[in-house]
Amino acid sequence: MARSSPGRLEIVPSLPDRGVLDLIGNTPLLRLRLFEESAPRLRVYAKAEFANPGGSVKDRPALWMLREALRSGELSPGKTILDSTSGNTGVAYALLGAALGYPVTLVVPANVTEERKQLMSAYGAELVLSDPQEGSDGAILLCRELRAQDPERYFCPDQYNNPANWQAHYHTTANEIWDQTDGEVTHFLAGLGTSGTFVGTIRRLKELNPDVVGISLEPDDSFHGLEGLKHMASAIVPGIYDPSLADRHLLGPTGESYDLVRRLARQEGVMAGHSSGLALWGVSQLVGEGLREGVVVVIFADGGGRYLSGGLYGGG
Repeated sequence: MARSSPGRLEIVPSLPDRGVLDLIGNTPLLRLRLFEESAPRLRVYAKAEFANPGGSVKDRPALWMLREALRSGELSPGKTILDSTSGNTGVAYALLGAALGYPVTLVVPANVTEERKQLMSAYGAELVLSDPQEGSDGAILLCRELRAQDPERYFCPDQYNNPANWQAHYHTTANEIWDQTDGEVTHFLAGLGTSGTFVGTIRRLKELNPDVVGISLEPDDSFHGLEGLKHMASAIVPGIYDPSLADRHLLGPTGESYDLVRRLARQEGVMAGHSSGLALWGVSQLVGEGLREGVVVVIFADGGGRYLSGGLYGGG
């Protein structure tokens, strides 16, 4: 674009030269007020990962895994990106595949929310639905079968075992949190799915300040309703998971997690997803134990809009 002036053509300097991949990361911190009545000097913040272009924290590791595969040559022209997902990483793969020009096939439990299925399809991904009773583990096993049937066709990032997953958070999420809190973060909480968010973020935060308390969370029952999270004792444990990084590990209930995200939406105008509710439940436990000062950062992995049909906010 140019504009005219007497005798010359002037190029407008302000137009950005950024694509959708450049918008991943640098998400804001949101101040949360839910716990201020009990702990007025405790500052609680949410890392608003729903601000990523794909709507979730999974944009970060998906980008890092695919970028590393392109660098190494594992992802080459003619390959199809294949992986199992409960939804958010699948949306990220689908978005990135469209942007990079690669077809994407995703193995997804049949009972993930319709919003997630529609988002993946909207970006052009092919969906293969696995047995809903087998959860994310069933999707993992079916994905392995498909890859074994035609290994030359597929590149599988294997998000549960790929170190680029946690490295994305080590290099981006953690450093953003450190800078956004001016190095004052005292507690970091995140739920466990692939475990990459917690592992990468707390590993780096501990390097910056060994006193930062890392708290990992998972559902307290194998038949939970916290989509995207794993009950480790009854699941295929991700290869990248390192339980030694957590100062504390909490098992939380589905019902109370739902209640907290509903309260947050109605009292603060922030709609968050299932795993965000579990993170809030973790903060409630700290407050209940007497934590009254500090800077607590939780991960809001995605927004509540992709769970409306499942009844998280009533109806469904």
